[in-house]
Amino acid sequence: MTCLNGHSKVSDLVSLDMQRLNNRAFEILHQELNKCSTNDSLGQAELEIVLNRLEQMRSQTGSAASLQELREEIVDLFPHFSENTLQEAARANQAPGLWSTIKWTAILVTSATGVIWVLNLPYPMIRWPVAKTAPIILLPSYMSMNYHYRQAIAIVEQADQLVNQATSAADFGLGSNKAKQAQKHLDALPVWFLGYWPKYTFWLGWKFTLDEYKHARTTIGRMEAQLFQENNAQTQLTQAEQALKKAKKQYQQAQTTTQREQAIISWQSSIDELEQVPQATLAGKTATIKLPAYKRDFQQVASLAAAKEFASQARKATQAKPQTAIQWQQIANLWQHAINQVQQIPLQDPSYLEAQRLLAQYQSNLETVLAKQRIFLNPRTANLIAAAKSFAWEAAKAAQNPPHPTAKWKQIEDFWKQAIEKLERVSPEDSGYTQAQKLLASYKANLGQIKLRYQAEADATKALEQAQKQIEGLLTSTPTEANSVNRNLTISKLHNIINQLEKVKNGTSAYPQAQQLLLAADKKLKQLQAQ
Repeated sequence: MTCLNGHSKVSDLVSLDMQRLNNRAFEILHQELNKCSTNDSLGQAELEIVLNRLEQMRSQTGSAASLQELREEIVDLFPHFSENTLQEAARANQAPGLWSTIKWTAILVTSATGVIWVLNLPYPMIRWPVAKTAPIILLPSYMSMNYHYRQAIAIVEQADQLVNQATSAADFGLGSNKAKQAQKHLDALPVWFLGYWPKYTFWLGWKFTLDEYKHARTTIGRMEAQLFQENNAQTQLTQAEQALKKAKKQYQQAQTTTQREQAIISWQSSIDELEQVPQATLAGKTATIKLPAYKRDFQQVASLAAAKEFASQARKATQAKPQTAIQWQQIANLWQHAINQVQQIPLQDPSYLEAQRLLAQYQSNLETVLAKQRIFLNPRTANLIAAAKSFAWEAAKAAQNPPHPTAKWKQIEDFWKQAIEKLERVSPEDSGYTQAQKLLASYKANLGQIKLRYQAEADATKALEQAQKQIEGLLTSTPTEANSVNRNLTISKLHNIINQLEKVKNGTSAYPQAQQLLLAADKKLKQLQAQ
């Protein structure tokens, strides 16, 4: 079967809806007729008759000839004509089907889409002439801009809420994802277009300016930096807590004094790391909440361990058979230190019963040592030293669990002064003079520390009061209507308040309240600066 040339194909397409028998079908039948006919005169006559019939059908217009019609025109003279050829010719004679229509429609749609895609490319030299002459062609770009703009604004707000109002680490994770999504939508916005139309309104009814774009970019950048800080702080918190739990487990499993001491050192180091977590982060706030419980647990364990260590040293010193009042005083000090540590263990602690048993034992040992010490002291010196120790004991007991208000620090300071006054009355001729001088040096050092704590508490209280007055003044002078607020003046006053609150040092009773006010002032300052 031969193929038709290009001219025949074109003729087929042109005359497809007019001829009852098209050229392609005629050629298929003609070739088969040539095979079926004989070379004698009869065979050639029959061939000529059938070809005339087919030519007549070619010249007719109307519906395409069916398979049965083709068969009737041929098989009366060529009864053995190929049925497959008839079917092939009938198929070739049919008008184009649905698939052909779909194919050509798809080609046209694809071509049109390609042209529109080219005209919507983000190149000013293409878009500018189109925008002036046929802006409707740029509708796909406008719809895309509208979509990315609305998505960027909405997701930036969501990310900002999650990051700045986070209640857990999961909020930061979701906020990070939202920030990345917003960044993608911002990257898709046509910032280059603003160079031609700095401010324009699309048919879809929204306005987009360069300032809005910069503000969104700045917000995303700030949140990314904040998320970086939060992630670092969260990592620091997690590592410190894991180290703390590990040290606690090591202490519980320790078999020797050395192992317990190493575990306690690791434990204390972990608590120090927790205190270094930035307070302005969510992880820092979490650490601040957990630290009192961690410190309480550590203090209880460390107190019992320290008490046993002091007791062990006191026993070793006693076994050396001391012969002077000073030596006995050193042993008494060790027992007193052991007692002080045991007394810090609270009732709810699991080791409380053991601590009470040790307390009774240590107090009995201390009384024995003090009785032996009196043998080497005259009554007057012994009474002065005993009175000084009583005041020192009251001072040490009152100073436990700081911070304290200034009034209590003043009371503690008076206790140390009275203890020092008693020791200063011991004469150089007395046998306990050397012991009194050693105690005097220790008590004066303690008094100096108390004075520093007293002054720090006084300064912190004063700074907090001044900050509170500034806050009250700011609240009173701030208009109720947001549009009337003097933004620069408010920012300046907030800076002054923050500077004042930062003067409140850690370890004072005013510090927790100052930190709360500092966080609130810092947050308000960031909001104003972001506007």
